Amino acid sequence: MHRDDCACGPSRVPYYSQWESPELVAQFIDGSLRPADDPAWVGFGARTPQEYEFWSTRACGLACLKMILDWRDQPVPQTMRLVERGLAWRAYIRDGDSVAGLIYKPFADWVRHDFGIVADVLPDLSLDVVSAVASPGTPVIASVHSSIRWPDRTPPQRGGHLVLVTGGAGGSLRLHNPSGIPGATQRDAVIGTADFARFFAGRGLVISG
Repeated sequence: MHRDDCACGPSRVPYYSQWESPELVAQFIDGSLRPADDPAWVGFGARTPQEYEFWSTRACGLACLKMILDWRDQPVPQTMRLVERGLAWRAYIRDGDSVAGLIYKPFADWVRHDFGIVADVLPDLSLDVVSAVASPGTPVIASVHSSIRWPDRTPPQRGGHLVLVTGGAGGSLRLHNPSGIPGATQRDAVIGTADFARFFAGRGLVISG
């Protein structure tokens, strides 16, 4: 995966990381820096660094939502405000230190109600469909394994992390990864569909309106 001006080209879709400091993501991932020590944590809207750490590690879907809102020139709330609305709509369900979510159907109901976004829930989403429909105006929130940030690795499973696919052409997909590595796999990353398939769980949401 790499940034490239190939057939997929730059998307011009605004990028948001699930953390407030995208440049520090590699350190958050390798454990050399805790998210609670992110100097920009206040921008998330959390009350404490600990609350920020808890939710930022689970906010990939909300980062995708922020990208969609910004592309549409709609106001982009702080991520913690989106967390609160997601909990209210049961798109996330918290049980102590565990969280179930992002749950697609209540998420789709919520974003239609609050933002006028039409999100089609596709539990059986093929790569052919992703490649055919994904564009800046019709992005696909796709479930992949988080290790897609290192596309040469073999993932232990598929799914568990969400990325925003904004285009497909010439056997490649273009995507924004909320937990991608700075300068490599964050913005407009391009990955071959065969490589993407190793990480892809075959489910997601198509933003159709």
